[in-house]
Amino acid sequence: MTSALLLLIVMSWAFWLVAWLCTYDFFHQAQSPSRTGDGQRPYTPPVSILKPIKGVDPDAYECLLSFVRQDYPEYEVLIGVLDPDDPAVSLAARLQREYPQRVRLVVAEPIGYNNKVSILHALAGQARHPVLVVADSDMRVGPDYLRRVVAPLEDPAVALVTCAYVGDRAVTLTARLEALYMGATFLPMVMVARRYLNMRFATGATDALRAADLERIGGFRALADYLADDFQLGHQLSRDGGRVVLSDYIPRAVLGKTTFRDQWHREVRWARCNRVSRPLEYPALLVTLAVPLALGLALAKGFAAPFSWILVASLLIRWWVAWQVSGYTGDETTRRNLGLLPLRDGLTAAVWVAGGVGRSIQWRGQQYTLRPGGKLGPPQPSLVHTLLRRTHG
Repeated sequence: MTSALLLLIVMSWAFWLVAWLCTYDFFHQAQSPSRTGDGQRPYTPPVSILKPIKGVDPDAYECLLSFVRQDYPEYEVLIGVLDPDDPAVSLAARLQREYPQRVRLVVAEPIGYNNKVSILHALAGQARHPVLVVADSDMRVGPDYLRRVVAPLEDPAVALVTCAYVGDRAVTLTARLEALYMGATFLPMVMVARRYLNMRFATGATDALRAADLERIGGFRALADYLADDFQLGHQLSRDGGRVVLSDYIPRAVLGKTTFRDQWHREVRWARCNRVSRPLEYPALLVTLAVPLALGLALAKGFAAPFSWILVASLLIRWWVAWQVSGYTGDETTRRNLGLLPLRDGLTAAVWVAGGVGRSIQWRGQQYTLRPGGKLGPPQPSLVHTLLRRTHG
């Protein structure tokens, strides 16, 4: 057991150093906006930005406004809700009054279990332009965002452009832990996947694609019953022959105040979805848990000197890689909270264990069952409920 743990820890050190190298290489390659064949004009086709919304996120108006104020020739912003009484409707109405030529509100009808996809299906049906950019409601961007995420689509072989992201404005402890996961764990893992796993998925923060390519895979309707619609979008487009590329633009996810209960359900939902969508890769995530593995070994050995030093080395590697990566992305939230990284890694390990079993998830106040391949289904009754029902019968 000791030898196995030592091997896993060394593999984890190697993983994080490789993740640092992948991130370093990515952000040190100049990725200026693409240009047309004459070498003069930037590639800026007309774009429809699709914003599915439910409820009011922290700084919701400012986040939406950042998409409305883009330095881009021709674009529109379509805001979609599923419920006409959603509180987000008032924000959309305000933006419509302020930017009547730019913003439109669409009330969607459900077409499957994934409410976000139902909204996207309605928004895509109302879009006027040939390029679609899908962005989550809690993202905040700068005025150069649209130019940079659309530019790679000039290459006809590119079917989808996606973005990594970092956390911002984290108020509570749980929000700071979530921001640490985004910036110090998830982002470098995406860089490794981009380099070695052929990047056949999207992250959800931003997905830029052509409407024609979307139609070829059956539109958003084809994703209506999947939980990880972003993963499926990238997977199906790449299976259709298109390339998925990662933009060097890093949106900010505005976190505000979060609770441990909500964060736990959200992260376990992601983990279980990853497990059913990519079952062969999920167990390999164990090699990313350098600090929990080293702590477990040190505890088992009574913190004897060699094993204590292994724990110290694991901590230093994680801190150093996180510091370097956050510098490349300008992620001040991660840098301010690096002292919490061991706690964050412990929470990540707990989420990985919880995600490895069970198929029940909670999403936006509703409960679902995950089916093989990542499809959603109605919640299954518990064993106690089933026995009571049979007894009553």
